[in-house]
Amino acid sequence: MTSLAAVKPRALSAAVPVAAWLAGLVVLSMLIRYWIGRRTVAPWIVVDEIIYAELAKGIAAGEGLTVRGEPVGIGYGVVYPLLISPAYLLDSLTAAYAAAKAINAVLVSLAALPAYFLARRVVSPGLAVVVAVLTLAVPSVFYSGTIMTENAFYPVVLAAALALVLALERPTPARVGAFLAVALAAYLTRQQAVFLVPAALTAPLLLAAWSRRARTLLEFRWLYGGIAAGAVLALVVAAARGDGPLAVLGAYRAATAHDYSVAEVARWLLYHAAGLDLYVGVAPFAAFLLLLALARGLERREQVFLAAAAGFTFWLLVQVAAFASQPSVLRIEERNMFYAAPLLFVALLLWIRRGAPRPPAALLPAAAAAVALPAVIPYERLIGVAATSDTLALLPLWWVHLQGVPLDRVWLAVLAGVLVVGLLLALLPRPALLALPALVLALYAVSAQPVDARMREAAVGALFQGVRLPEQDWVDRAVGSDADVAVLWTGASDRFTVHQNEFFSRSVGNVYHLGLPLPGGLPQIPVSISREDGVLHTPNDSRVRGQYLLTDRSLPIEGRLAAADTLKGLRLLRLDGPARVSGTTDGVYSDLWSAPAFTYTGFRCDGDTLVVRLQSDARLFMRPQTVTARSGGRVFTTHVGQAAEETAMRIPLEGERCLVRFTVTPTAVPARVQATSDDTRRLGIRVLSLDRA
Repeated sequence: MTSLAAVKPRALSAAVPVAAWLAGLVVLSMLIRYWIGRRTVAPWIVVDEIIYAELAKGIAAGEGLTVRGEPVGIGYGVVYPLLISPAYLLDSLTAAYAAAKAINAVLVSLAALPAYFLARRVVSPGLAVVVAVLTLAVPSVFYSGTIMTENAFYPVVLAAALALVLALERPTPARVGAFLAVALAAYLTRQQAVFLVPAALTAPLLLAAWSRRARTLLEFRWLYGGIAAGAVLALVVAAARGDGPLAVLGAYRAATAHDYSVAEVARWLLYHAAGLDLYVGVAPFAAFLLLLALARGLERREQVFLAAAAGFTFWLLVQVAAFASQPSVLRIEERNMFYAAPLLFVALLLWIRRGAPRPPAALLPAAAAAVALPAVIPYERLIGVAATSDTLALLPLWWVHLQGVPLDRVWLAVLAGVLVVGLLLALLPRPALLALPALVLALYAVSAQPVDARMREAAVGALFQGVRLPEQDWVDRAVGSDADVAVLWTGASDRFTVHQNEFFSRSVGNVYHLGLPLPGGLPQIPVSISREDGVLHTPNDSRVRGQYLLTDRSLPIEGRLAAADTLKGLRLLRLDGPARVSGTTDGVYSDLWSAPAFTYTGFRCDGDTLVVRLQSDARLFMRPQTVTARSGGRVFTTHVGQAAEETAMRIPLEGERCLVRFTVTPTAVPARVQATSDDTRRLGIRVLSLDRA
């Protein structure tokens, strides 16, 4: 059955070979994605981008899958870092970053191919090209500017969906084996691909239900047997490595420690179905529901596609909803589910090809569900900074809010828009039905600017938090990419000062932390300061390794200054021996605020001068503060004004070991002075640094 809506695409594809259309589409997408990717100045989805850059560096260096030199196995997926690893053969990591984003542009653009061939199972070549165009137009291809597995998983998981459709059409050992091989490749790209197993097991059940013949399931004995054999093999491999069954989840294994509530998972499943509906522009979602309602009357090949698409979409949504229901997440994880969008695009074009059947018994519930679902999303809770990385469909609505629509009224604006789409779906004459995919494409075109702007803003902000010098690889420029630079994180600087510098400078190696660890859970080594000589020690009593040490200025580390990022308060010091401090403090908190009294104990002090850089805060103190220091029987006093500028206090030191006692007046309790503060500490003054001169 063919509608007039398919005539123009067929005529167009007849004039130009489909292969040329596809090739041109992929090349154009590569160029556009590369150009957009270049506008992303730094990694901003942290720590994920740091992890995949580290894995790629390890592969390029012949060290295997390592993060900060520590082996991690395949828990994070091997395919993506392997694909971008050639970029990290370049000596400059800024050049490697640009090359990796170029590889991303190629990878994500290749998603058009499996999407096209999926569509070709049920629609004409011209309409299949439309599906390929929509596949490359989705907002999530903006992730090509990030070092993330989405770029490789998108084409690979669509290839797995195609292989599943082919295996369902003719479940021969060869086709089943091909599906299992592609599914394995998807799993090795991103362990999230385990959802393909229940998807493949569900699809034959749907086909049997639609045909009303239980014997239909016997046709799929090779598929069920192959999956069972694969599951047994995976468990045997896990057991041989000393792991339990949950080891197959890789990096997602941590999610199994949560006690899931059926009600909460169901609630987030509803939100994610609504999010997918909104993401694809409603019409594809409604067409998919319509076809499912009419499945028994469809041709066998169409039923096969629908069964695969239904299993794929349902289990993907269940998986992502369960993950999102964890207390640490609680947001629509569109980034983990947009892979189903091309299947819904195929459903829309299939519905159009079949002449857009609209029997009231199926149309009314399908259209009502597709229109109503987006209205249930709690926009007032979900529109915010987290949406920039996880829920791109909300970013245009964020812009709508900024134009004056209250967050608790955004759903009304959404409902008005989807009602228009619902009416078009129900009332458009058949010759005009291609307006629906055109409308989806227009929606993506309008969404591009707010998505691009928010992502670019996030990248610029992440770089600003970590590096303030014009050269992102300033550490390598100062000491060479083959130098050995250790990082000490004291908690006094932003975590991005570590992440951005290790991302852009190859010389940056081991990461040490004093006090609380650097957030993110990446390998790092705790250290403590010896009260006897100031040397930094690890738990096994070894010393900090490295020719150089990159750290903030909150600790008086002994060493010669090689370079500095002054605006971020970072210093790169050349060590003349073990890393050590020239003195220790008591009474100074990790956020650099002091107690009303604090002390400095110095080592090998004789003849040095202690330079203390101090800063007040006009929000806490209405008048200048006085800092008094007592050392060796002498008293030194300085006044610190309320301006943001630093005040330097210089104190001569004597003896092999010296003690300086400081007192501060006035002091303040933030919770008593500021209505928005819950800080009940009595604070003295900010101690920005204590250096020896």
